[in-house]
Amino acid sequence: MVREAYIALGSNLGDRELNLLRAVAEIGRLPLSRVTALSPFYETSPVGNKNQEAFYNAVLRLSTFLDPRDLLTLLLNIETECFKRVRAEPWGPRRMDLDLLLYDSLTVAETDLVIPHPRLAERRFVLQPLCDIAPNLIHPLNGRSMAELLTALETDETVVKL
Repeated sequence: MVREAYIALGSNLGDRELNLLRAVAEIGRLPLSRVTALSPFYETSPVGNKNQEAFYNAVLRLSTFLDPRDLLTLLLNIETECFKRVRAEPWGPRRMDLDLLLYDSLTVAETDLVIPHPRLAERRFVLQPLCDIAPNLIHPLNGRSMAELLTALETDETVVKL
């Protein structure tokens, strides 16, 4: 059965826009999957480690027959194989970060797979582009729409549409 997954993309090293475009293309090549929506790109302030360059962020919707674990594995492969990501510093600079935000209304809480993404409702750089493509999507744990979560969010993040 086809499922809807939402994936966040972020880059703050190299040509950030080209990195996002390349990631979208790589995700579009995943087996049994099709990109069905893409948000505008945003320039955003870093969160966590603030001593780094600004990010470019976006969110895409993927229709897929892949199960969540296989999808996550393929996303991590894109990070490491296409973008040479090395996870040396939490919230550190990176050419590409791909996060599986939501997978239908599924909830998973395992060591290496958590759906919905645990910080989804706390990040303007995720909620703003997600609202561009799915404002009425309901968070499976708190029952609030993405638009409601964005409106209620109190943060000092800077998020500017490109």
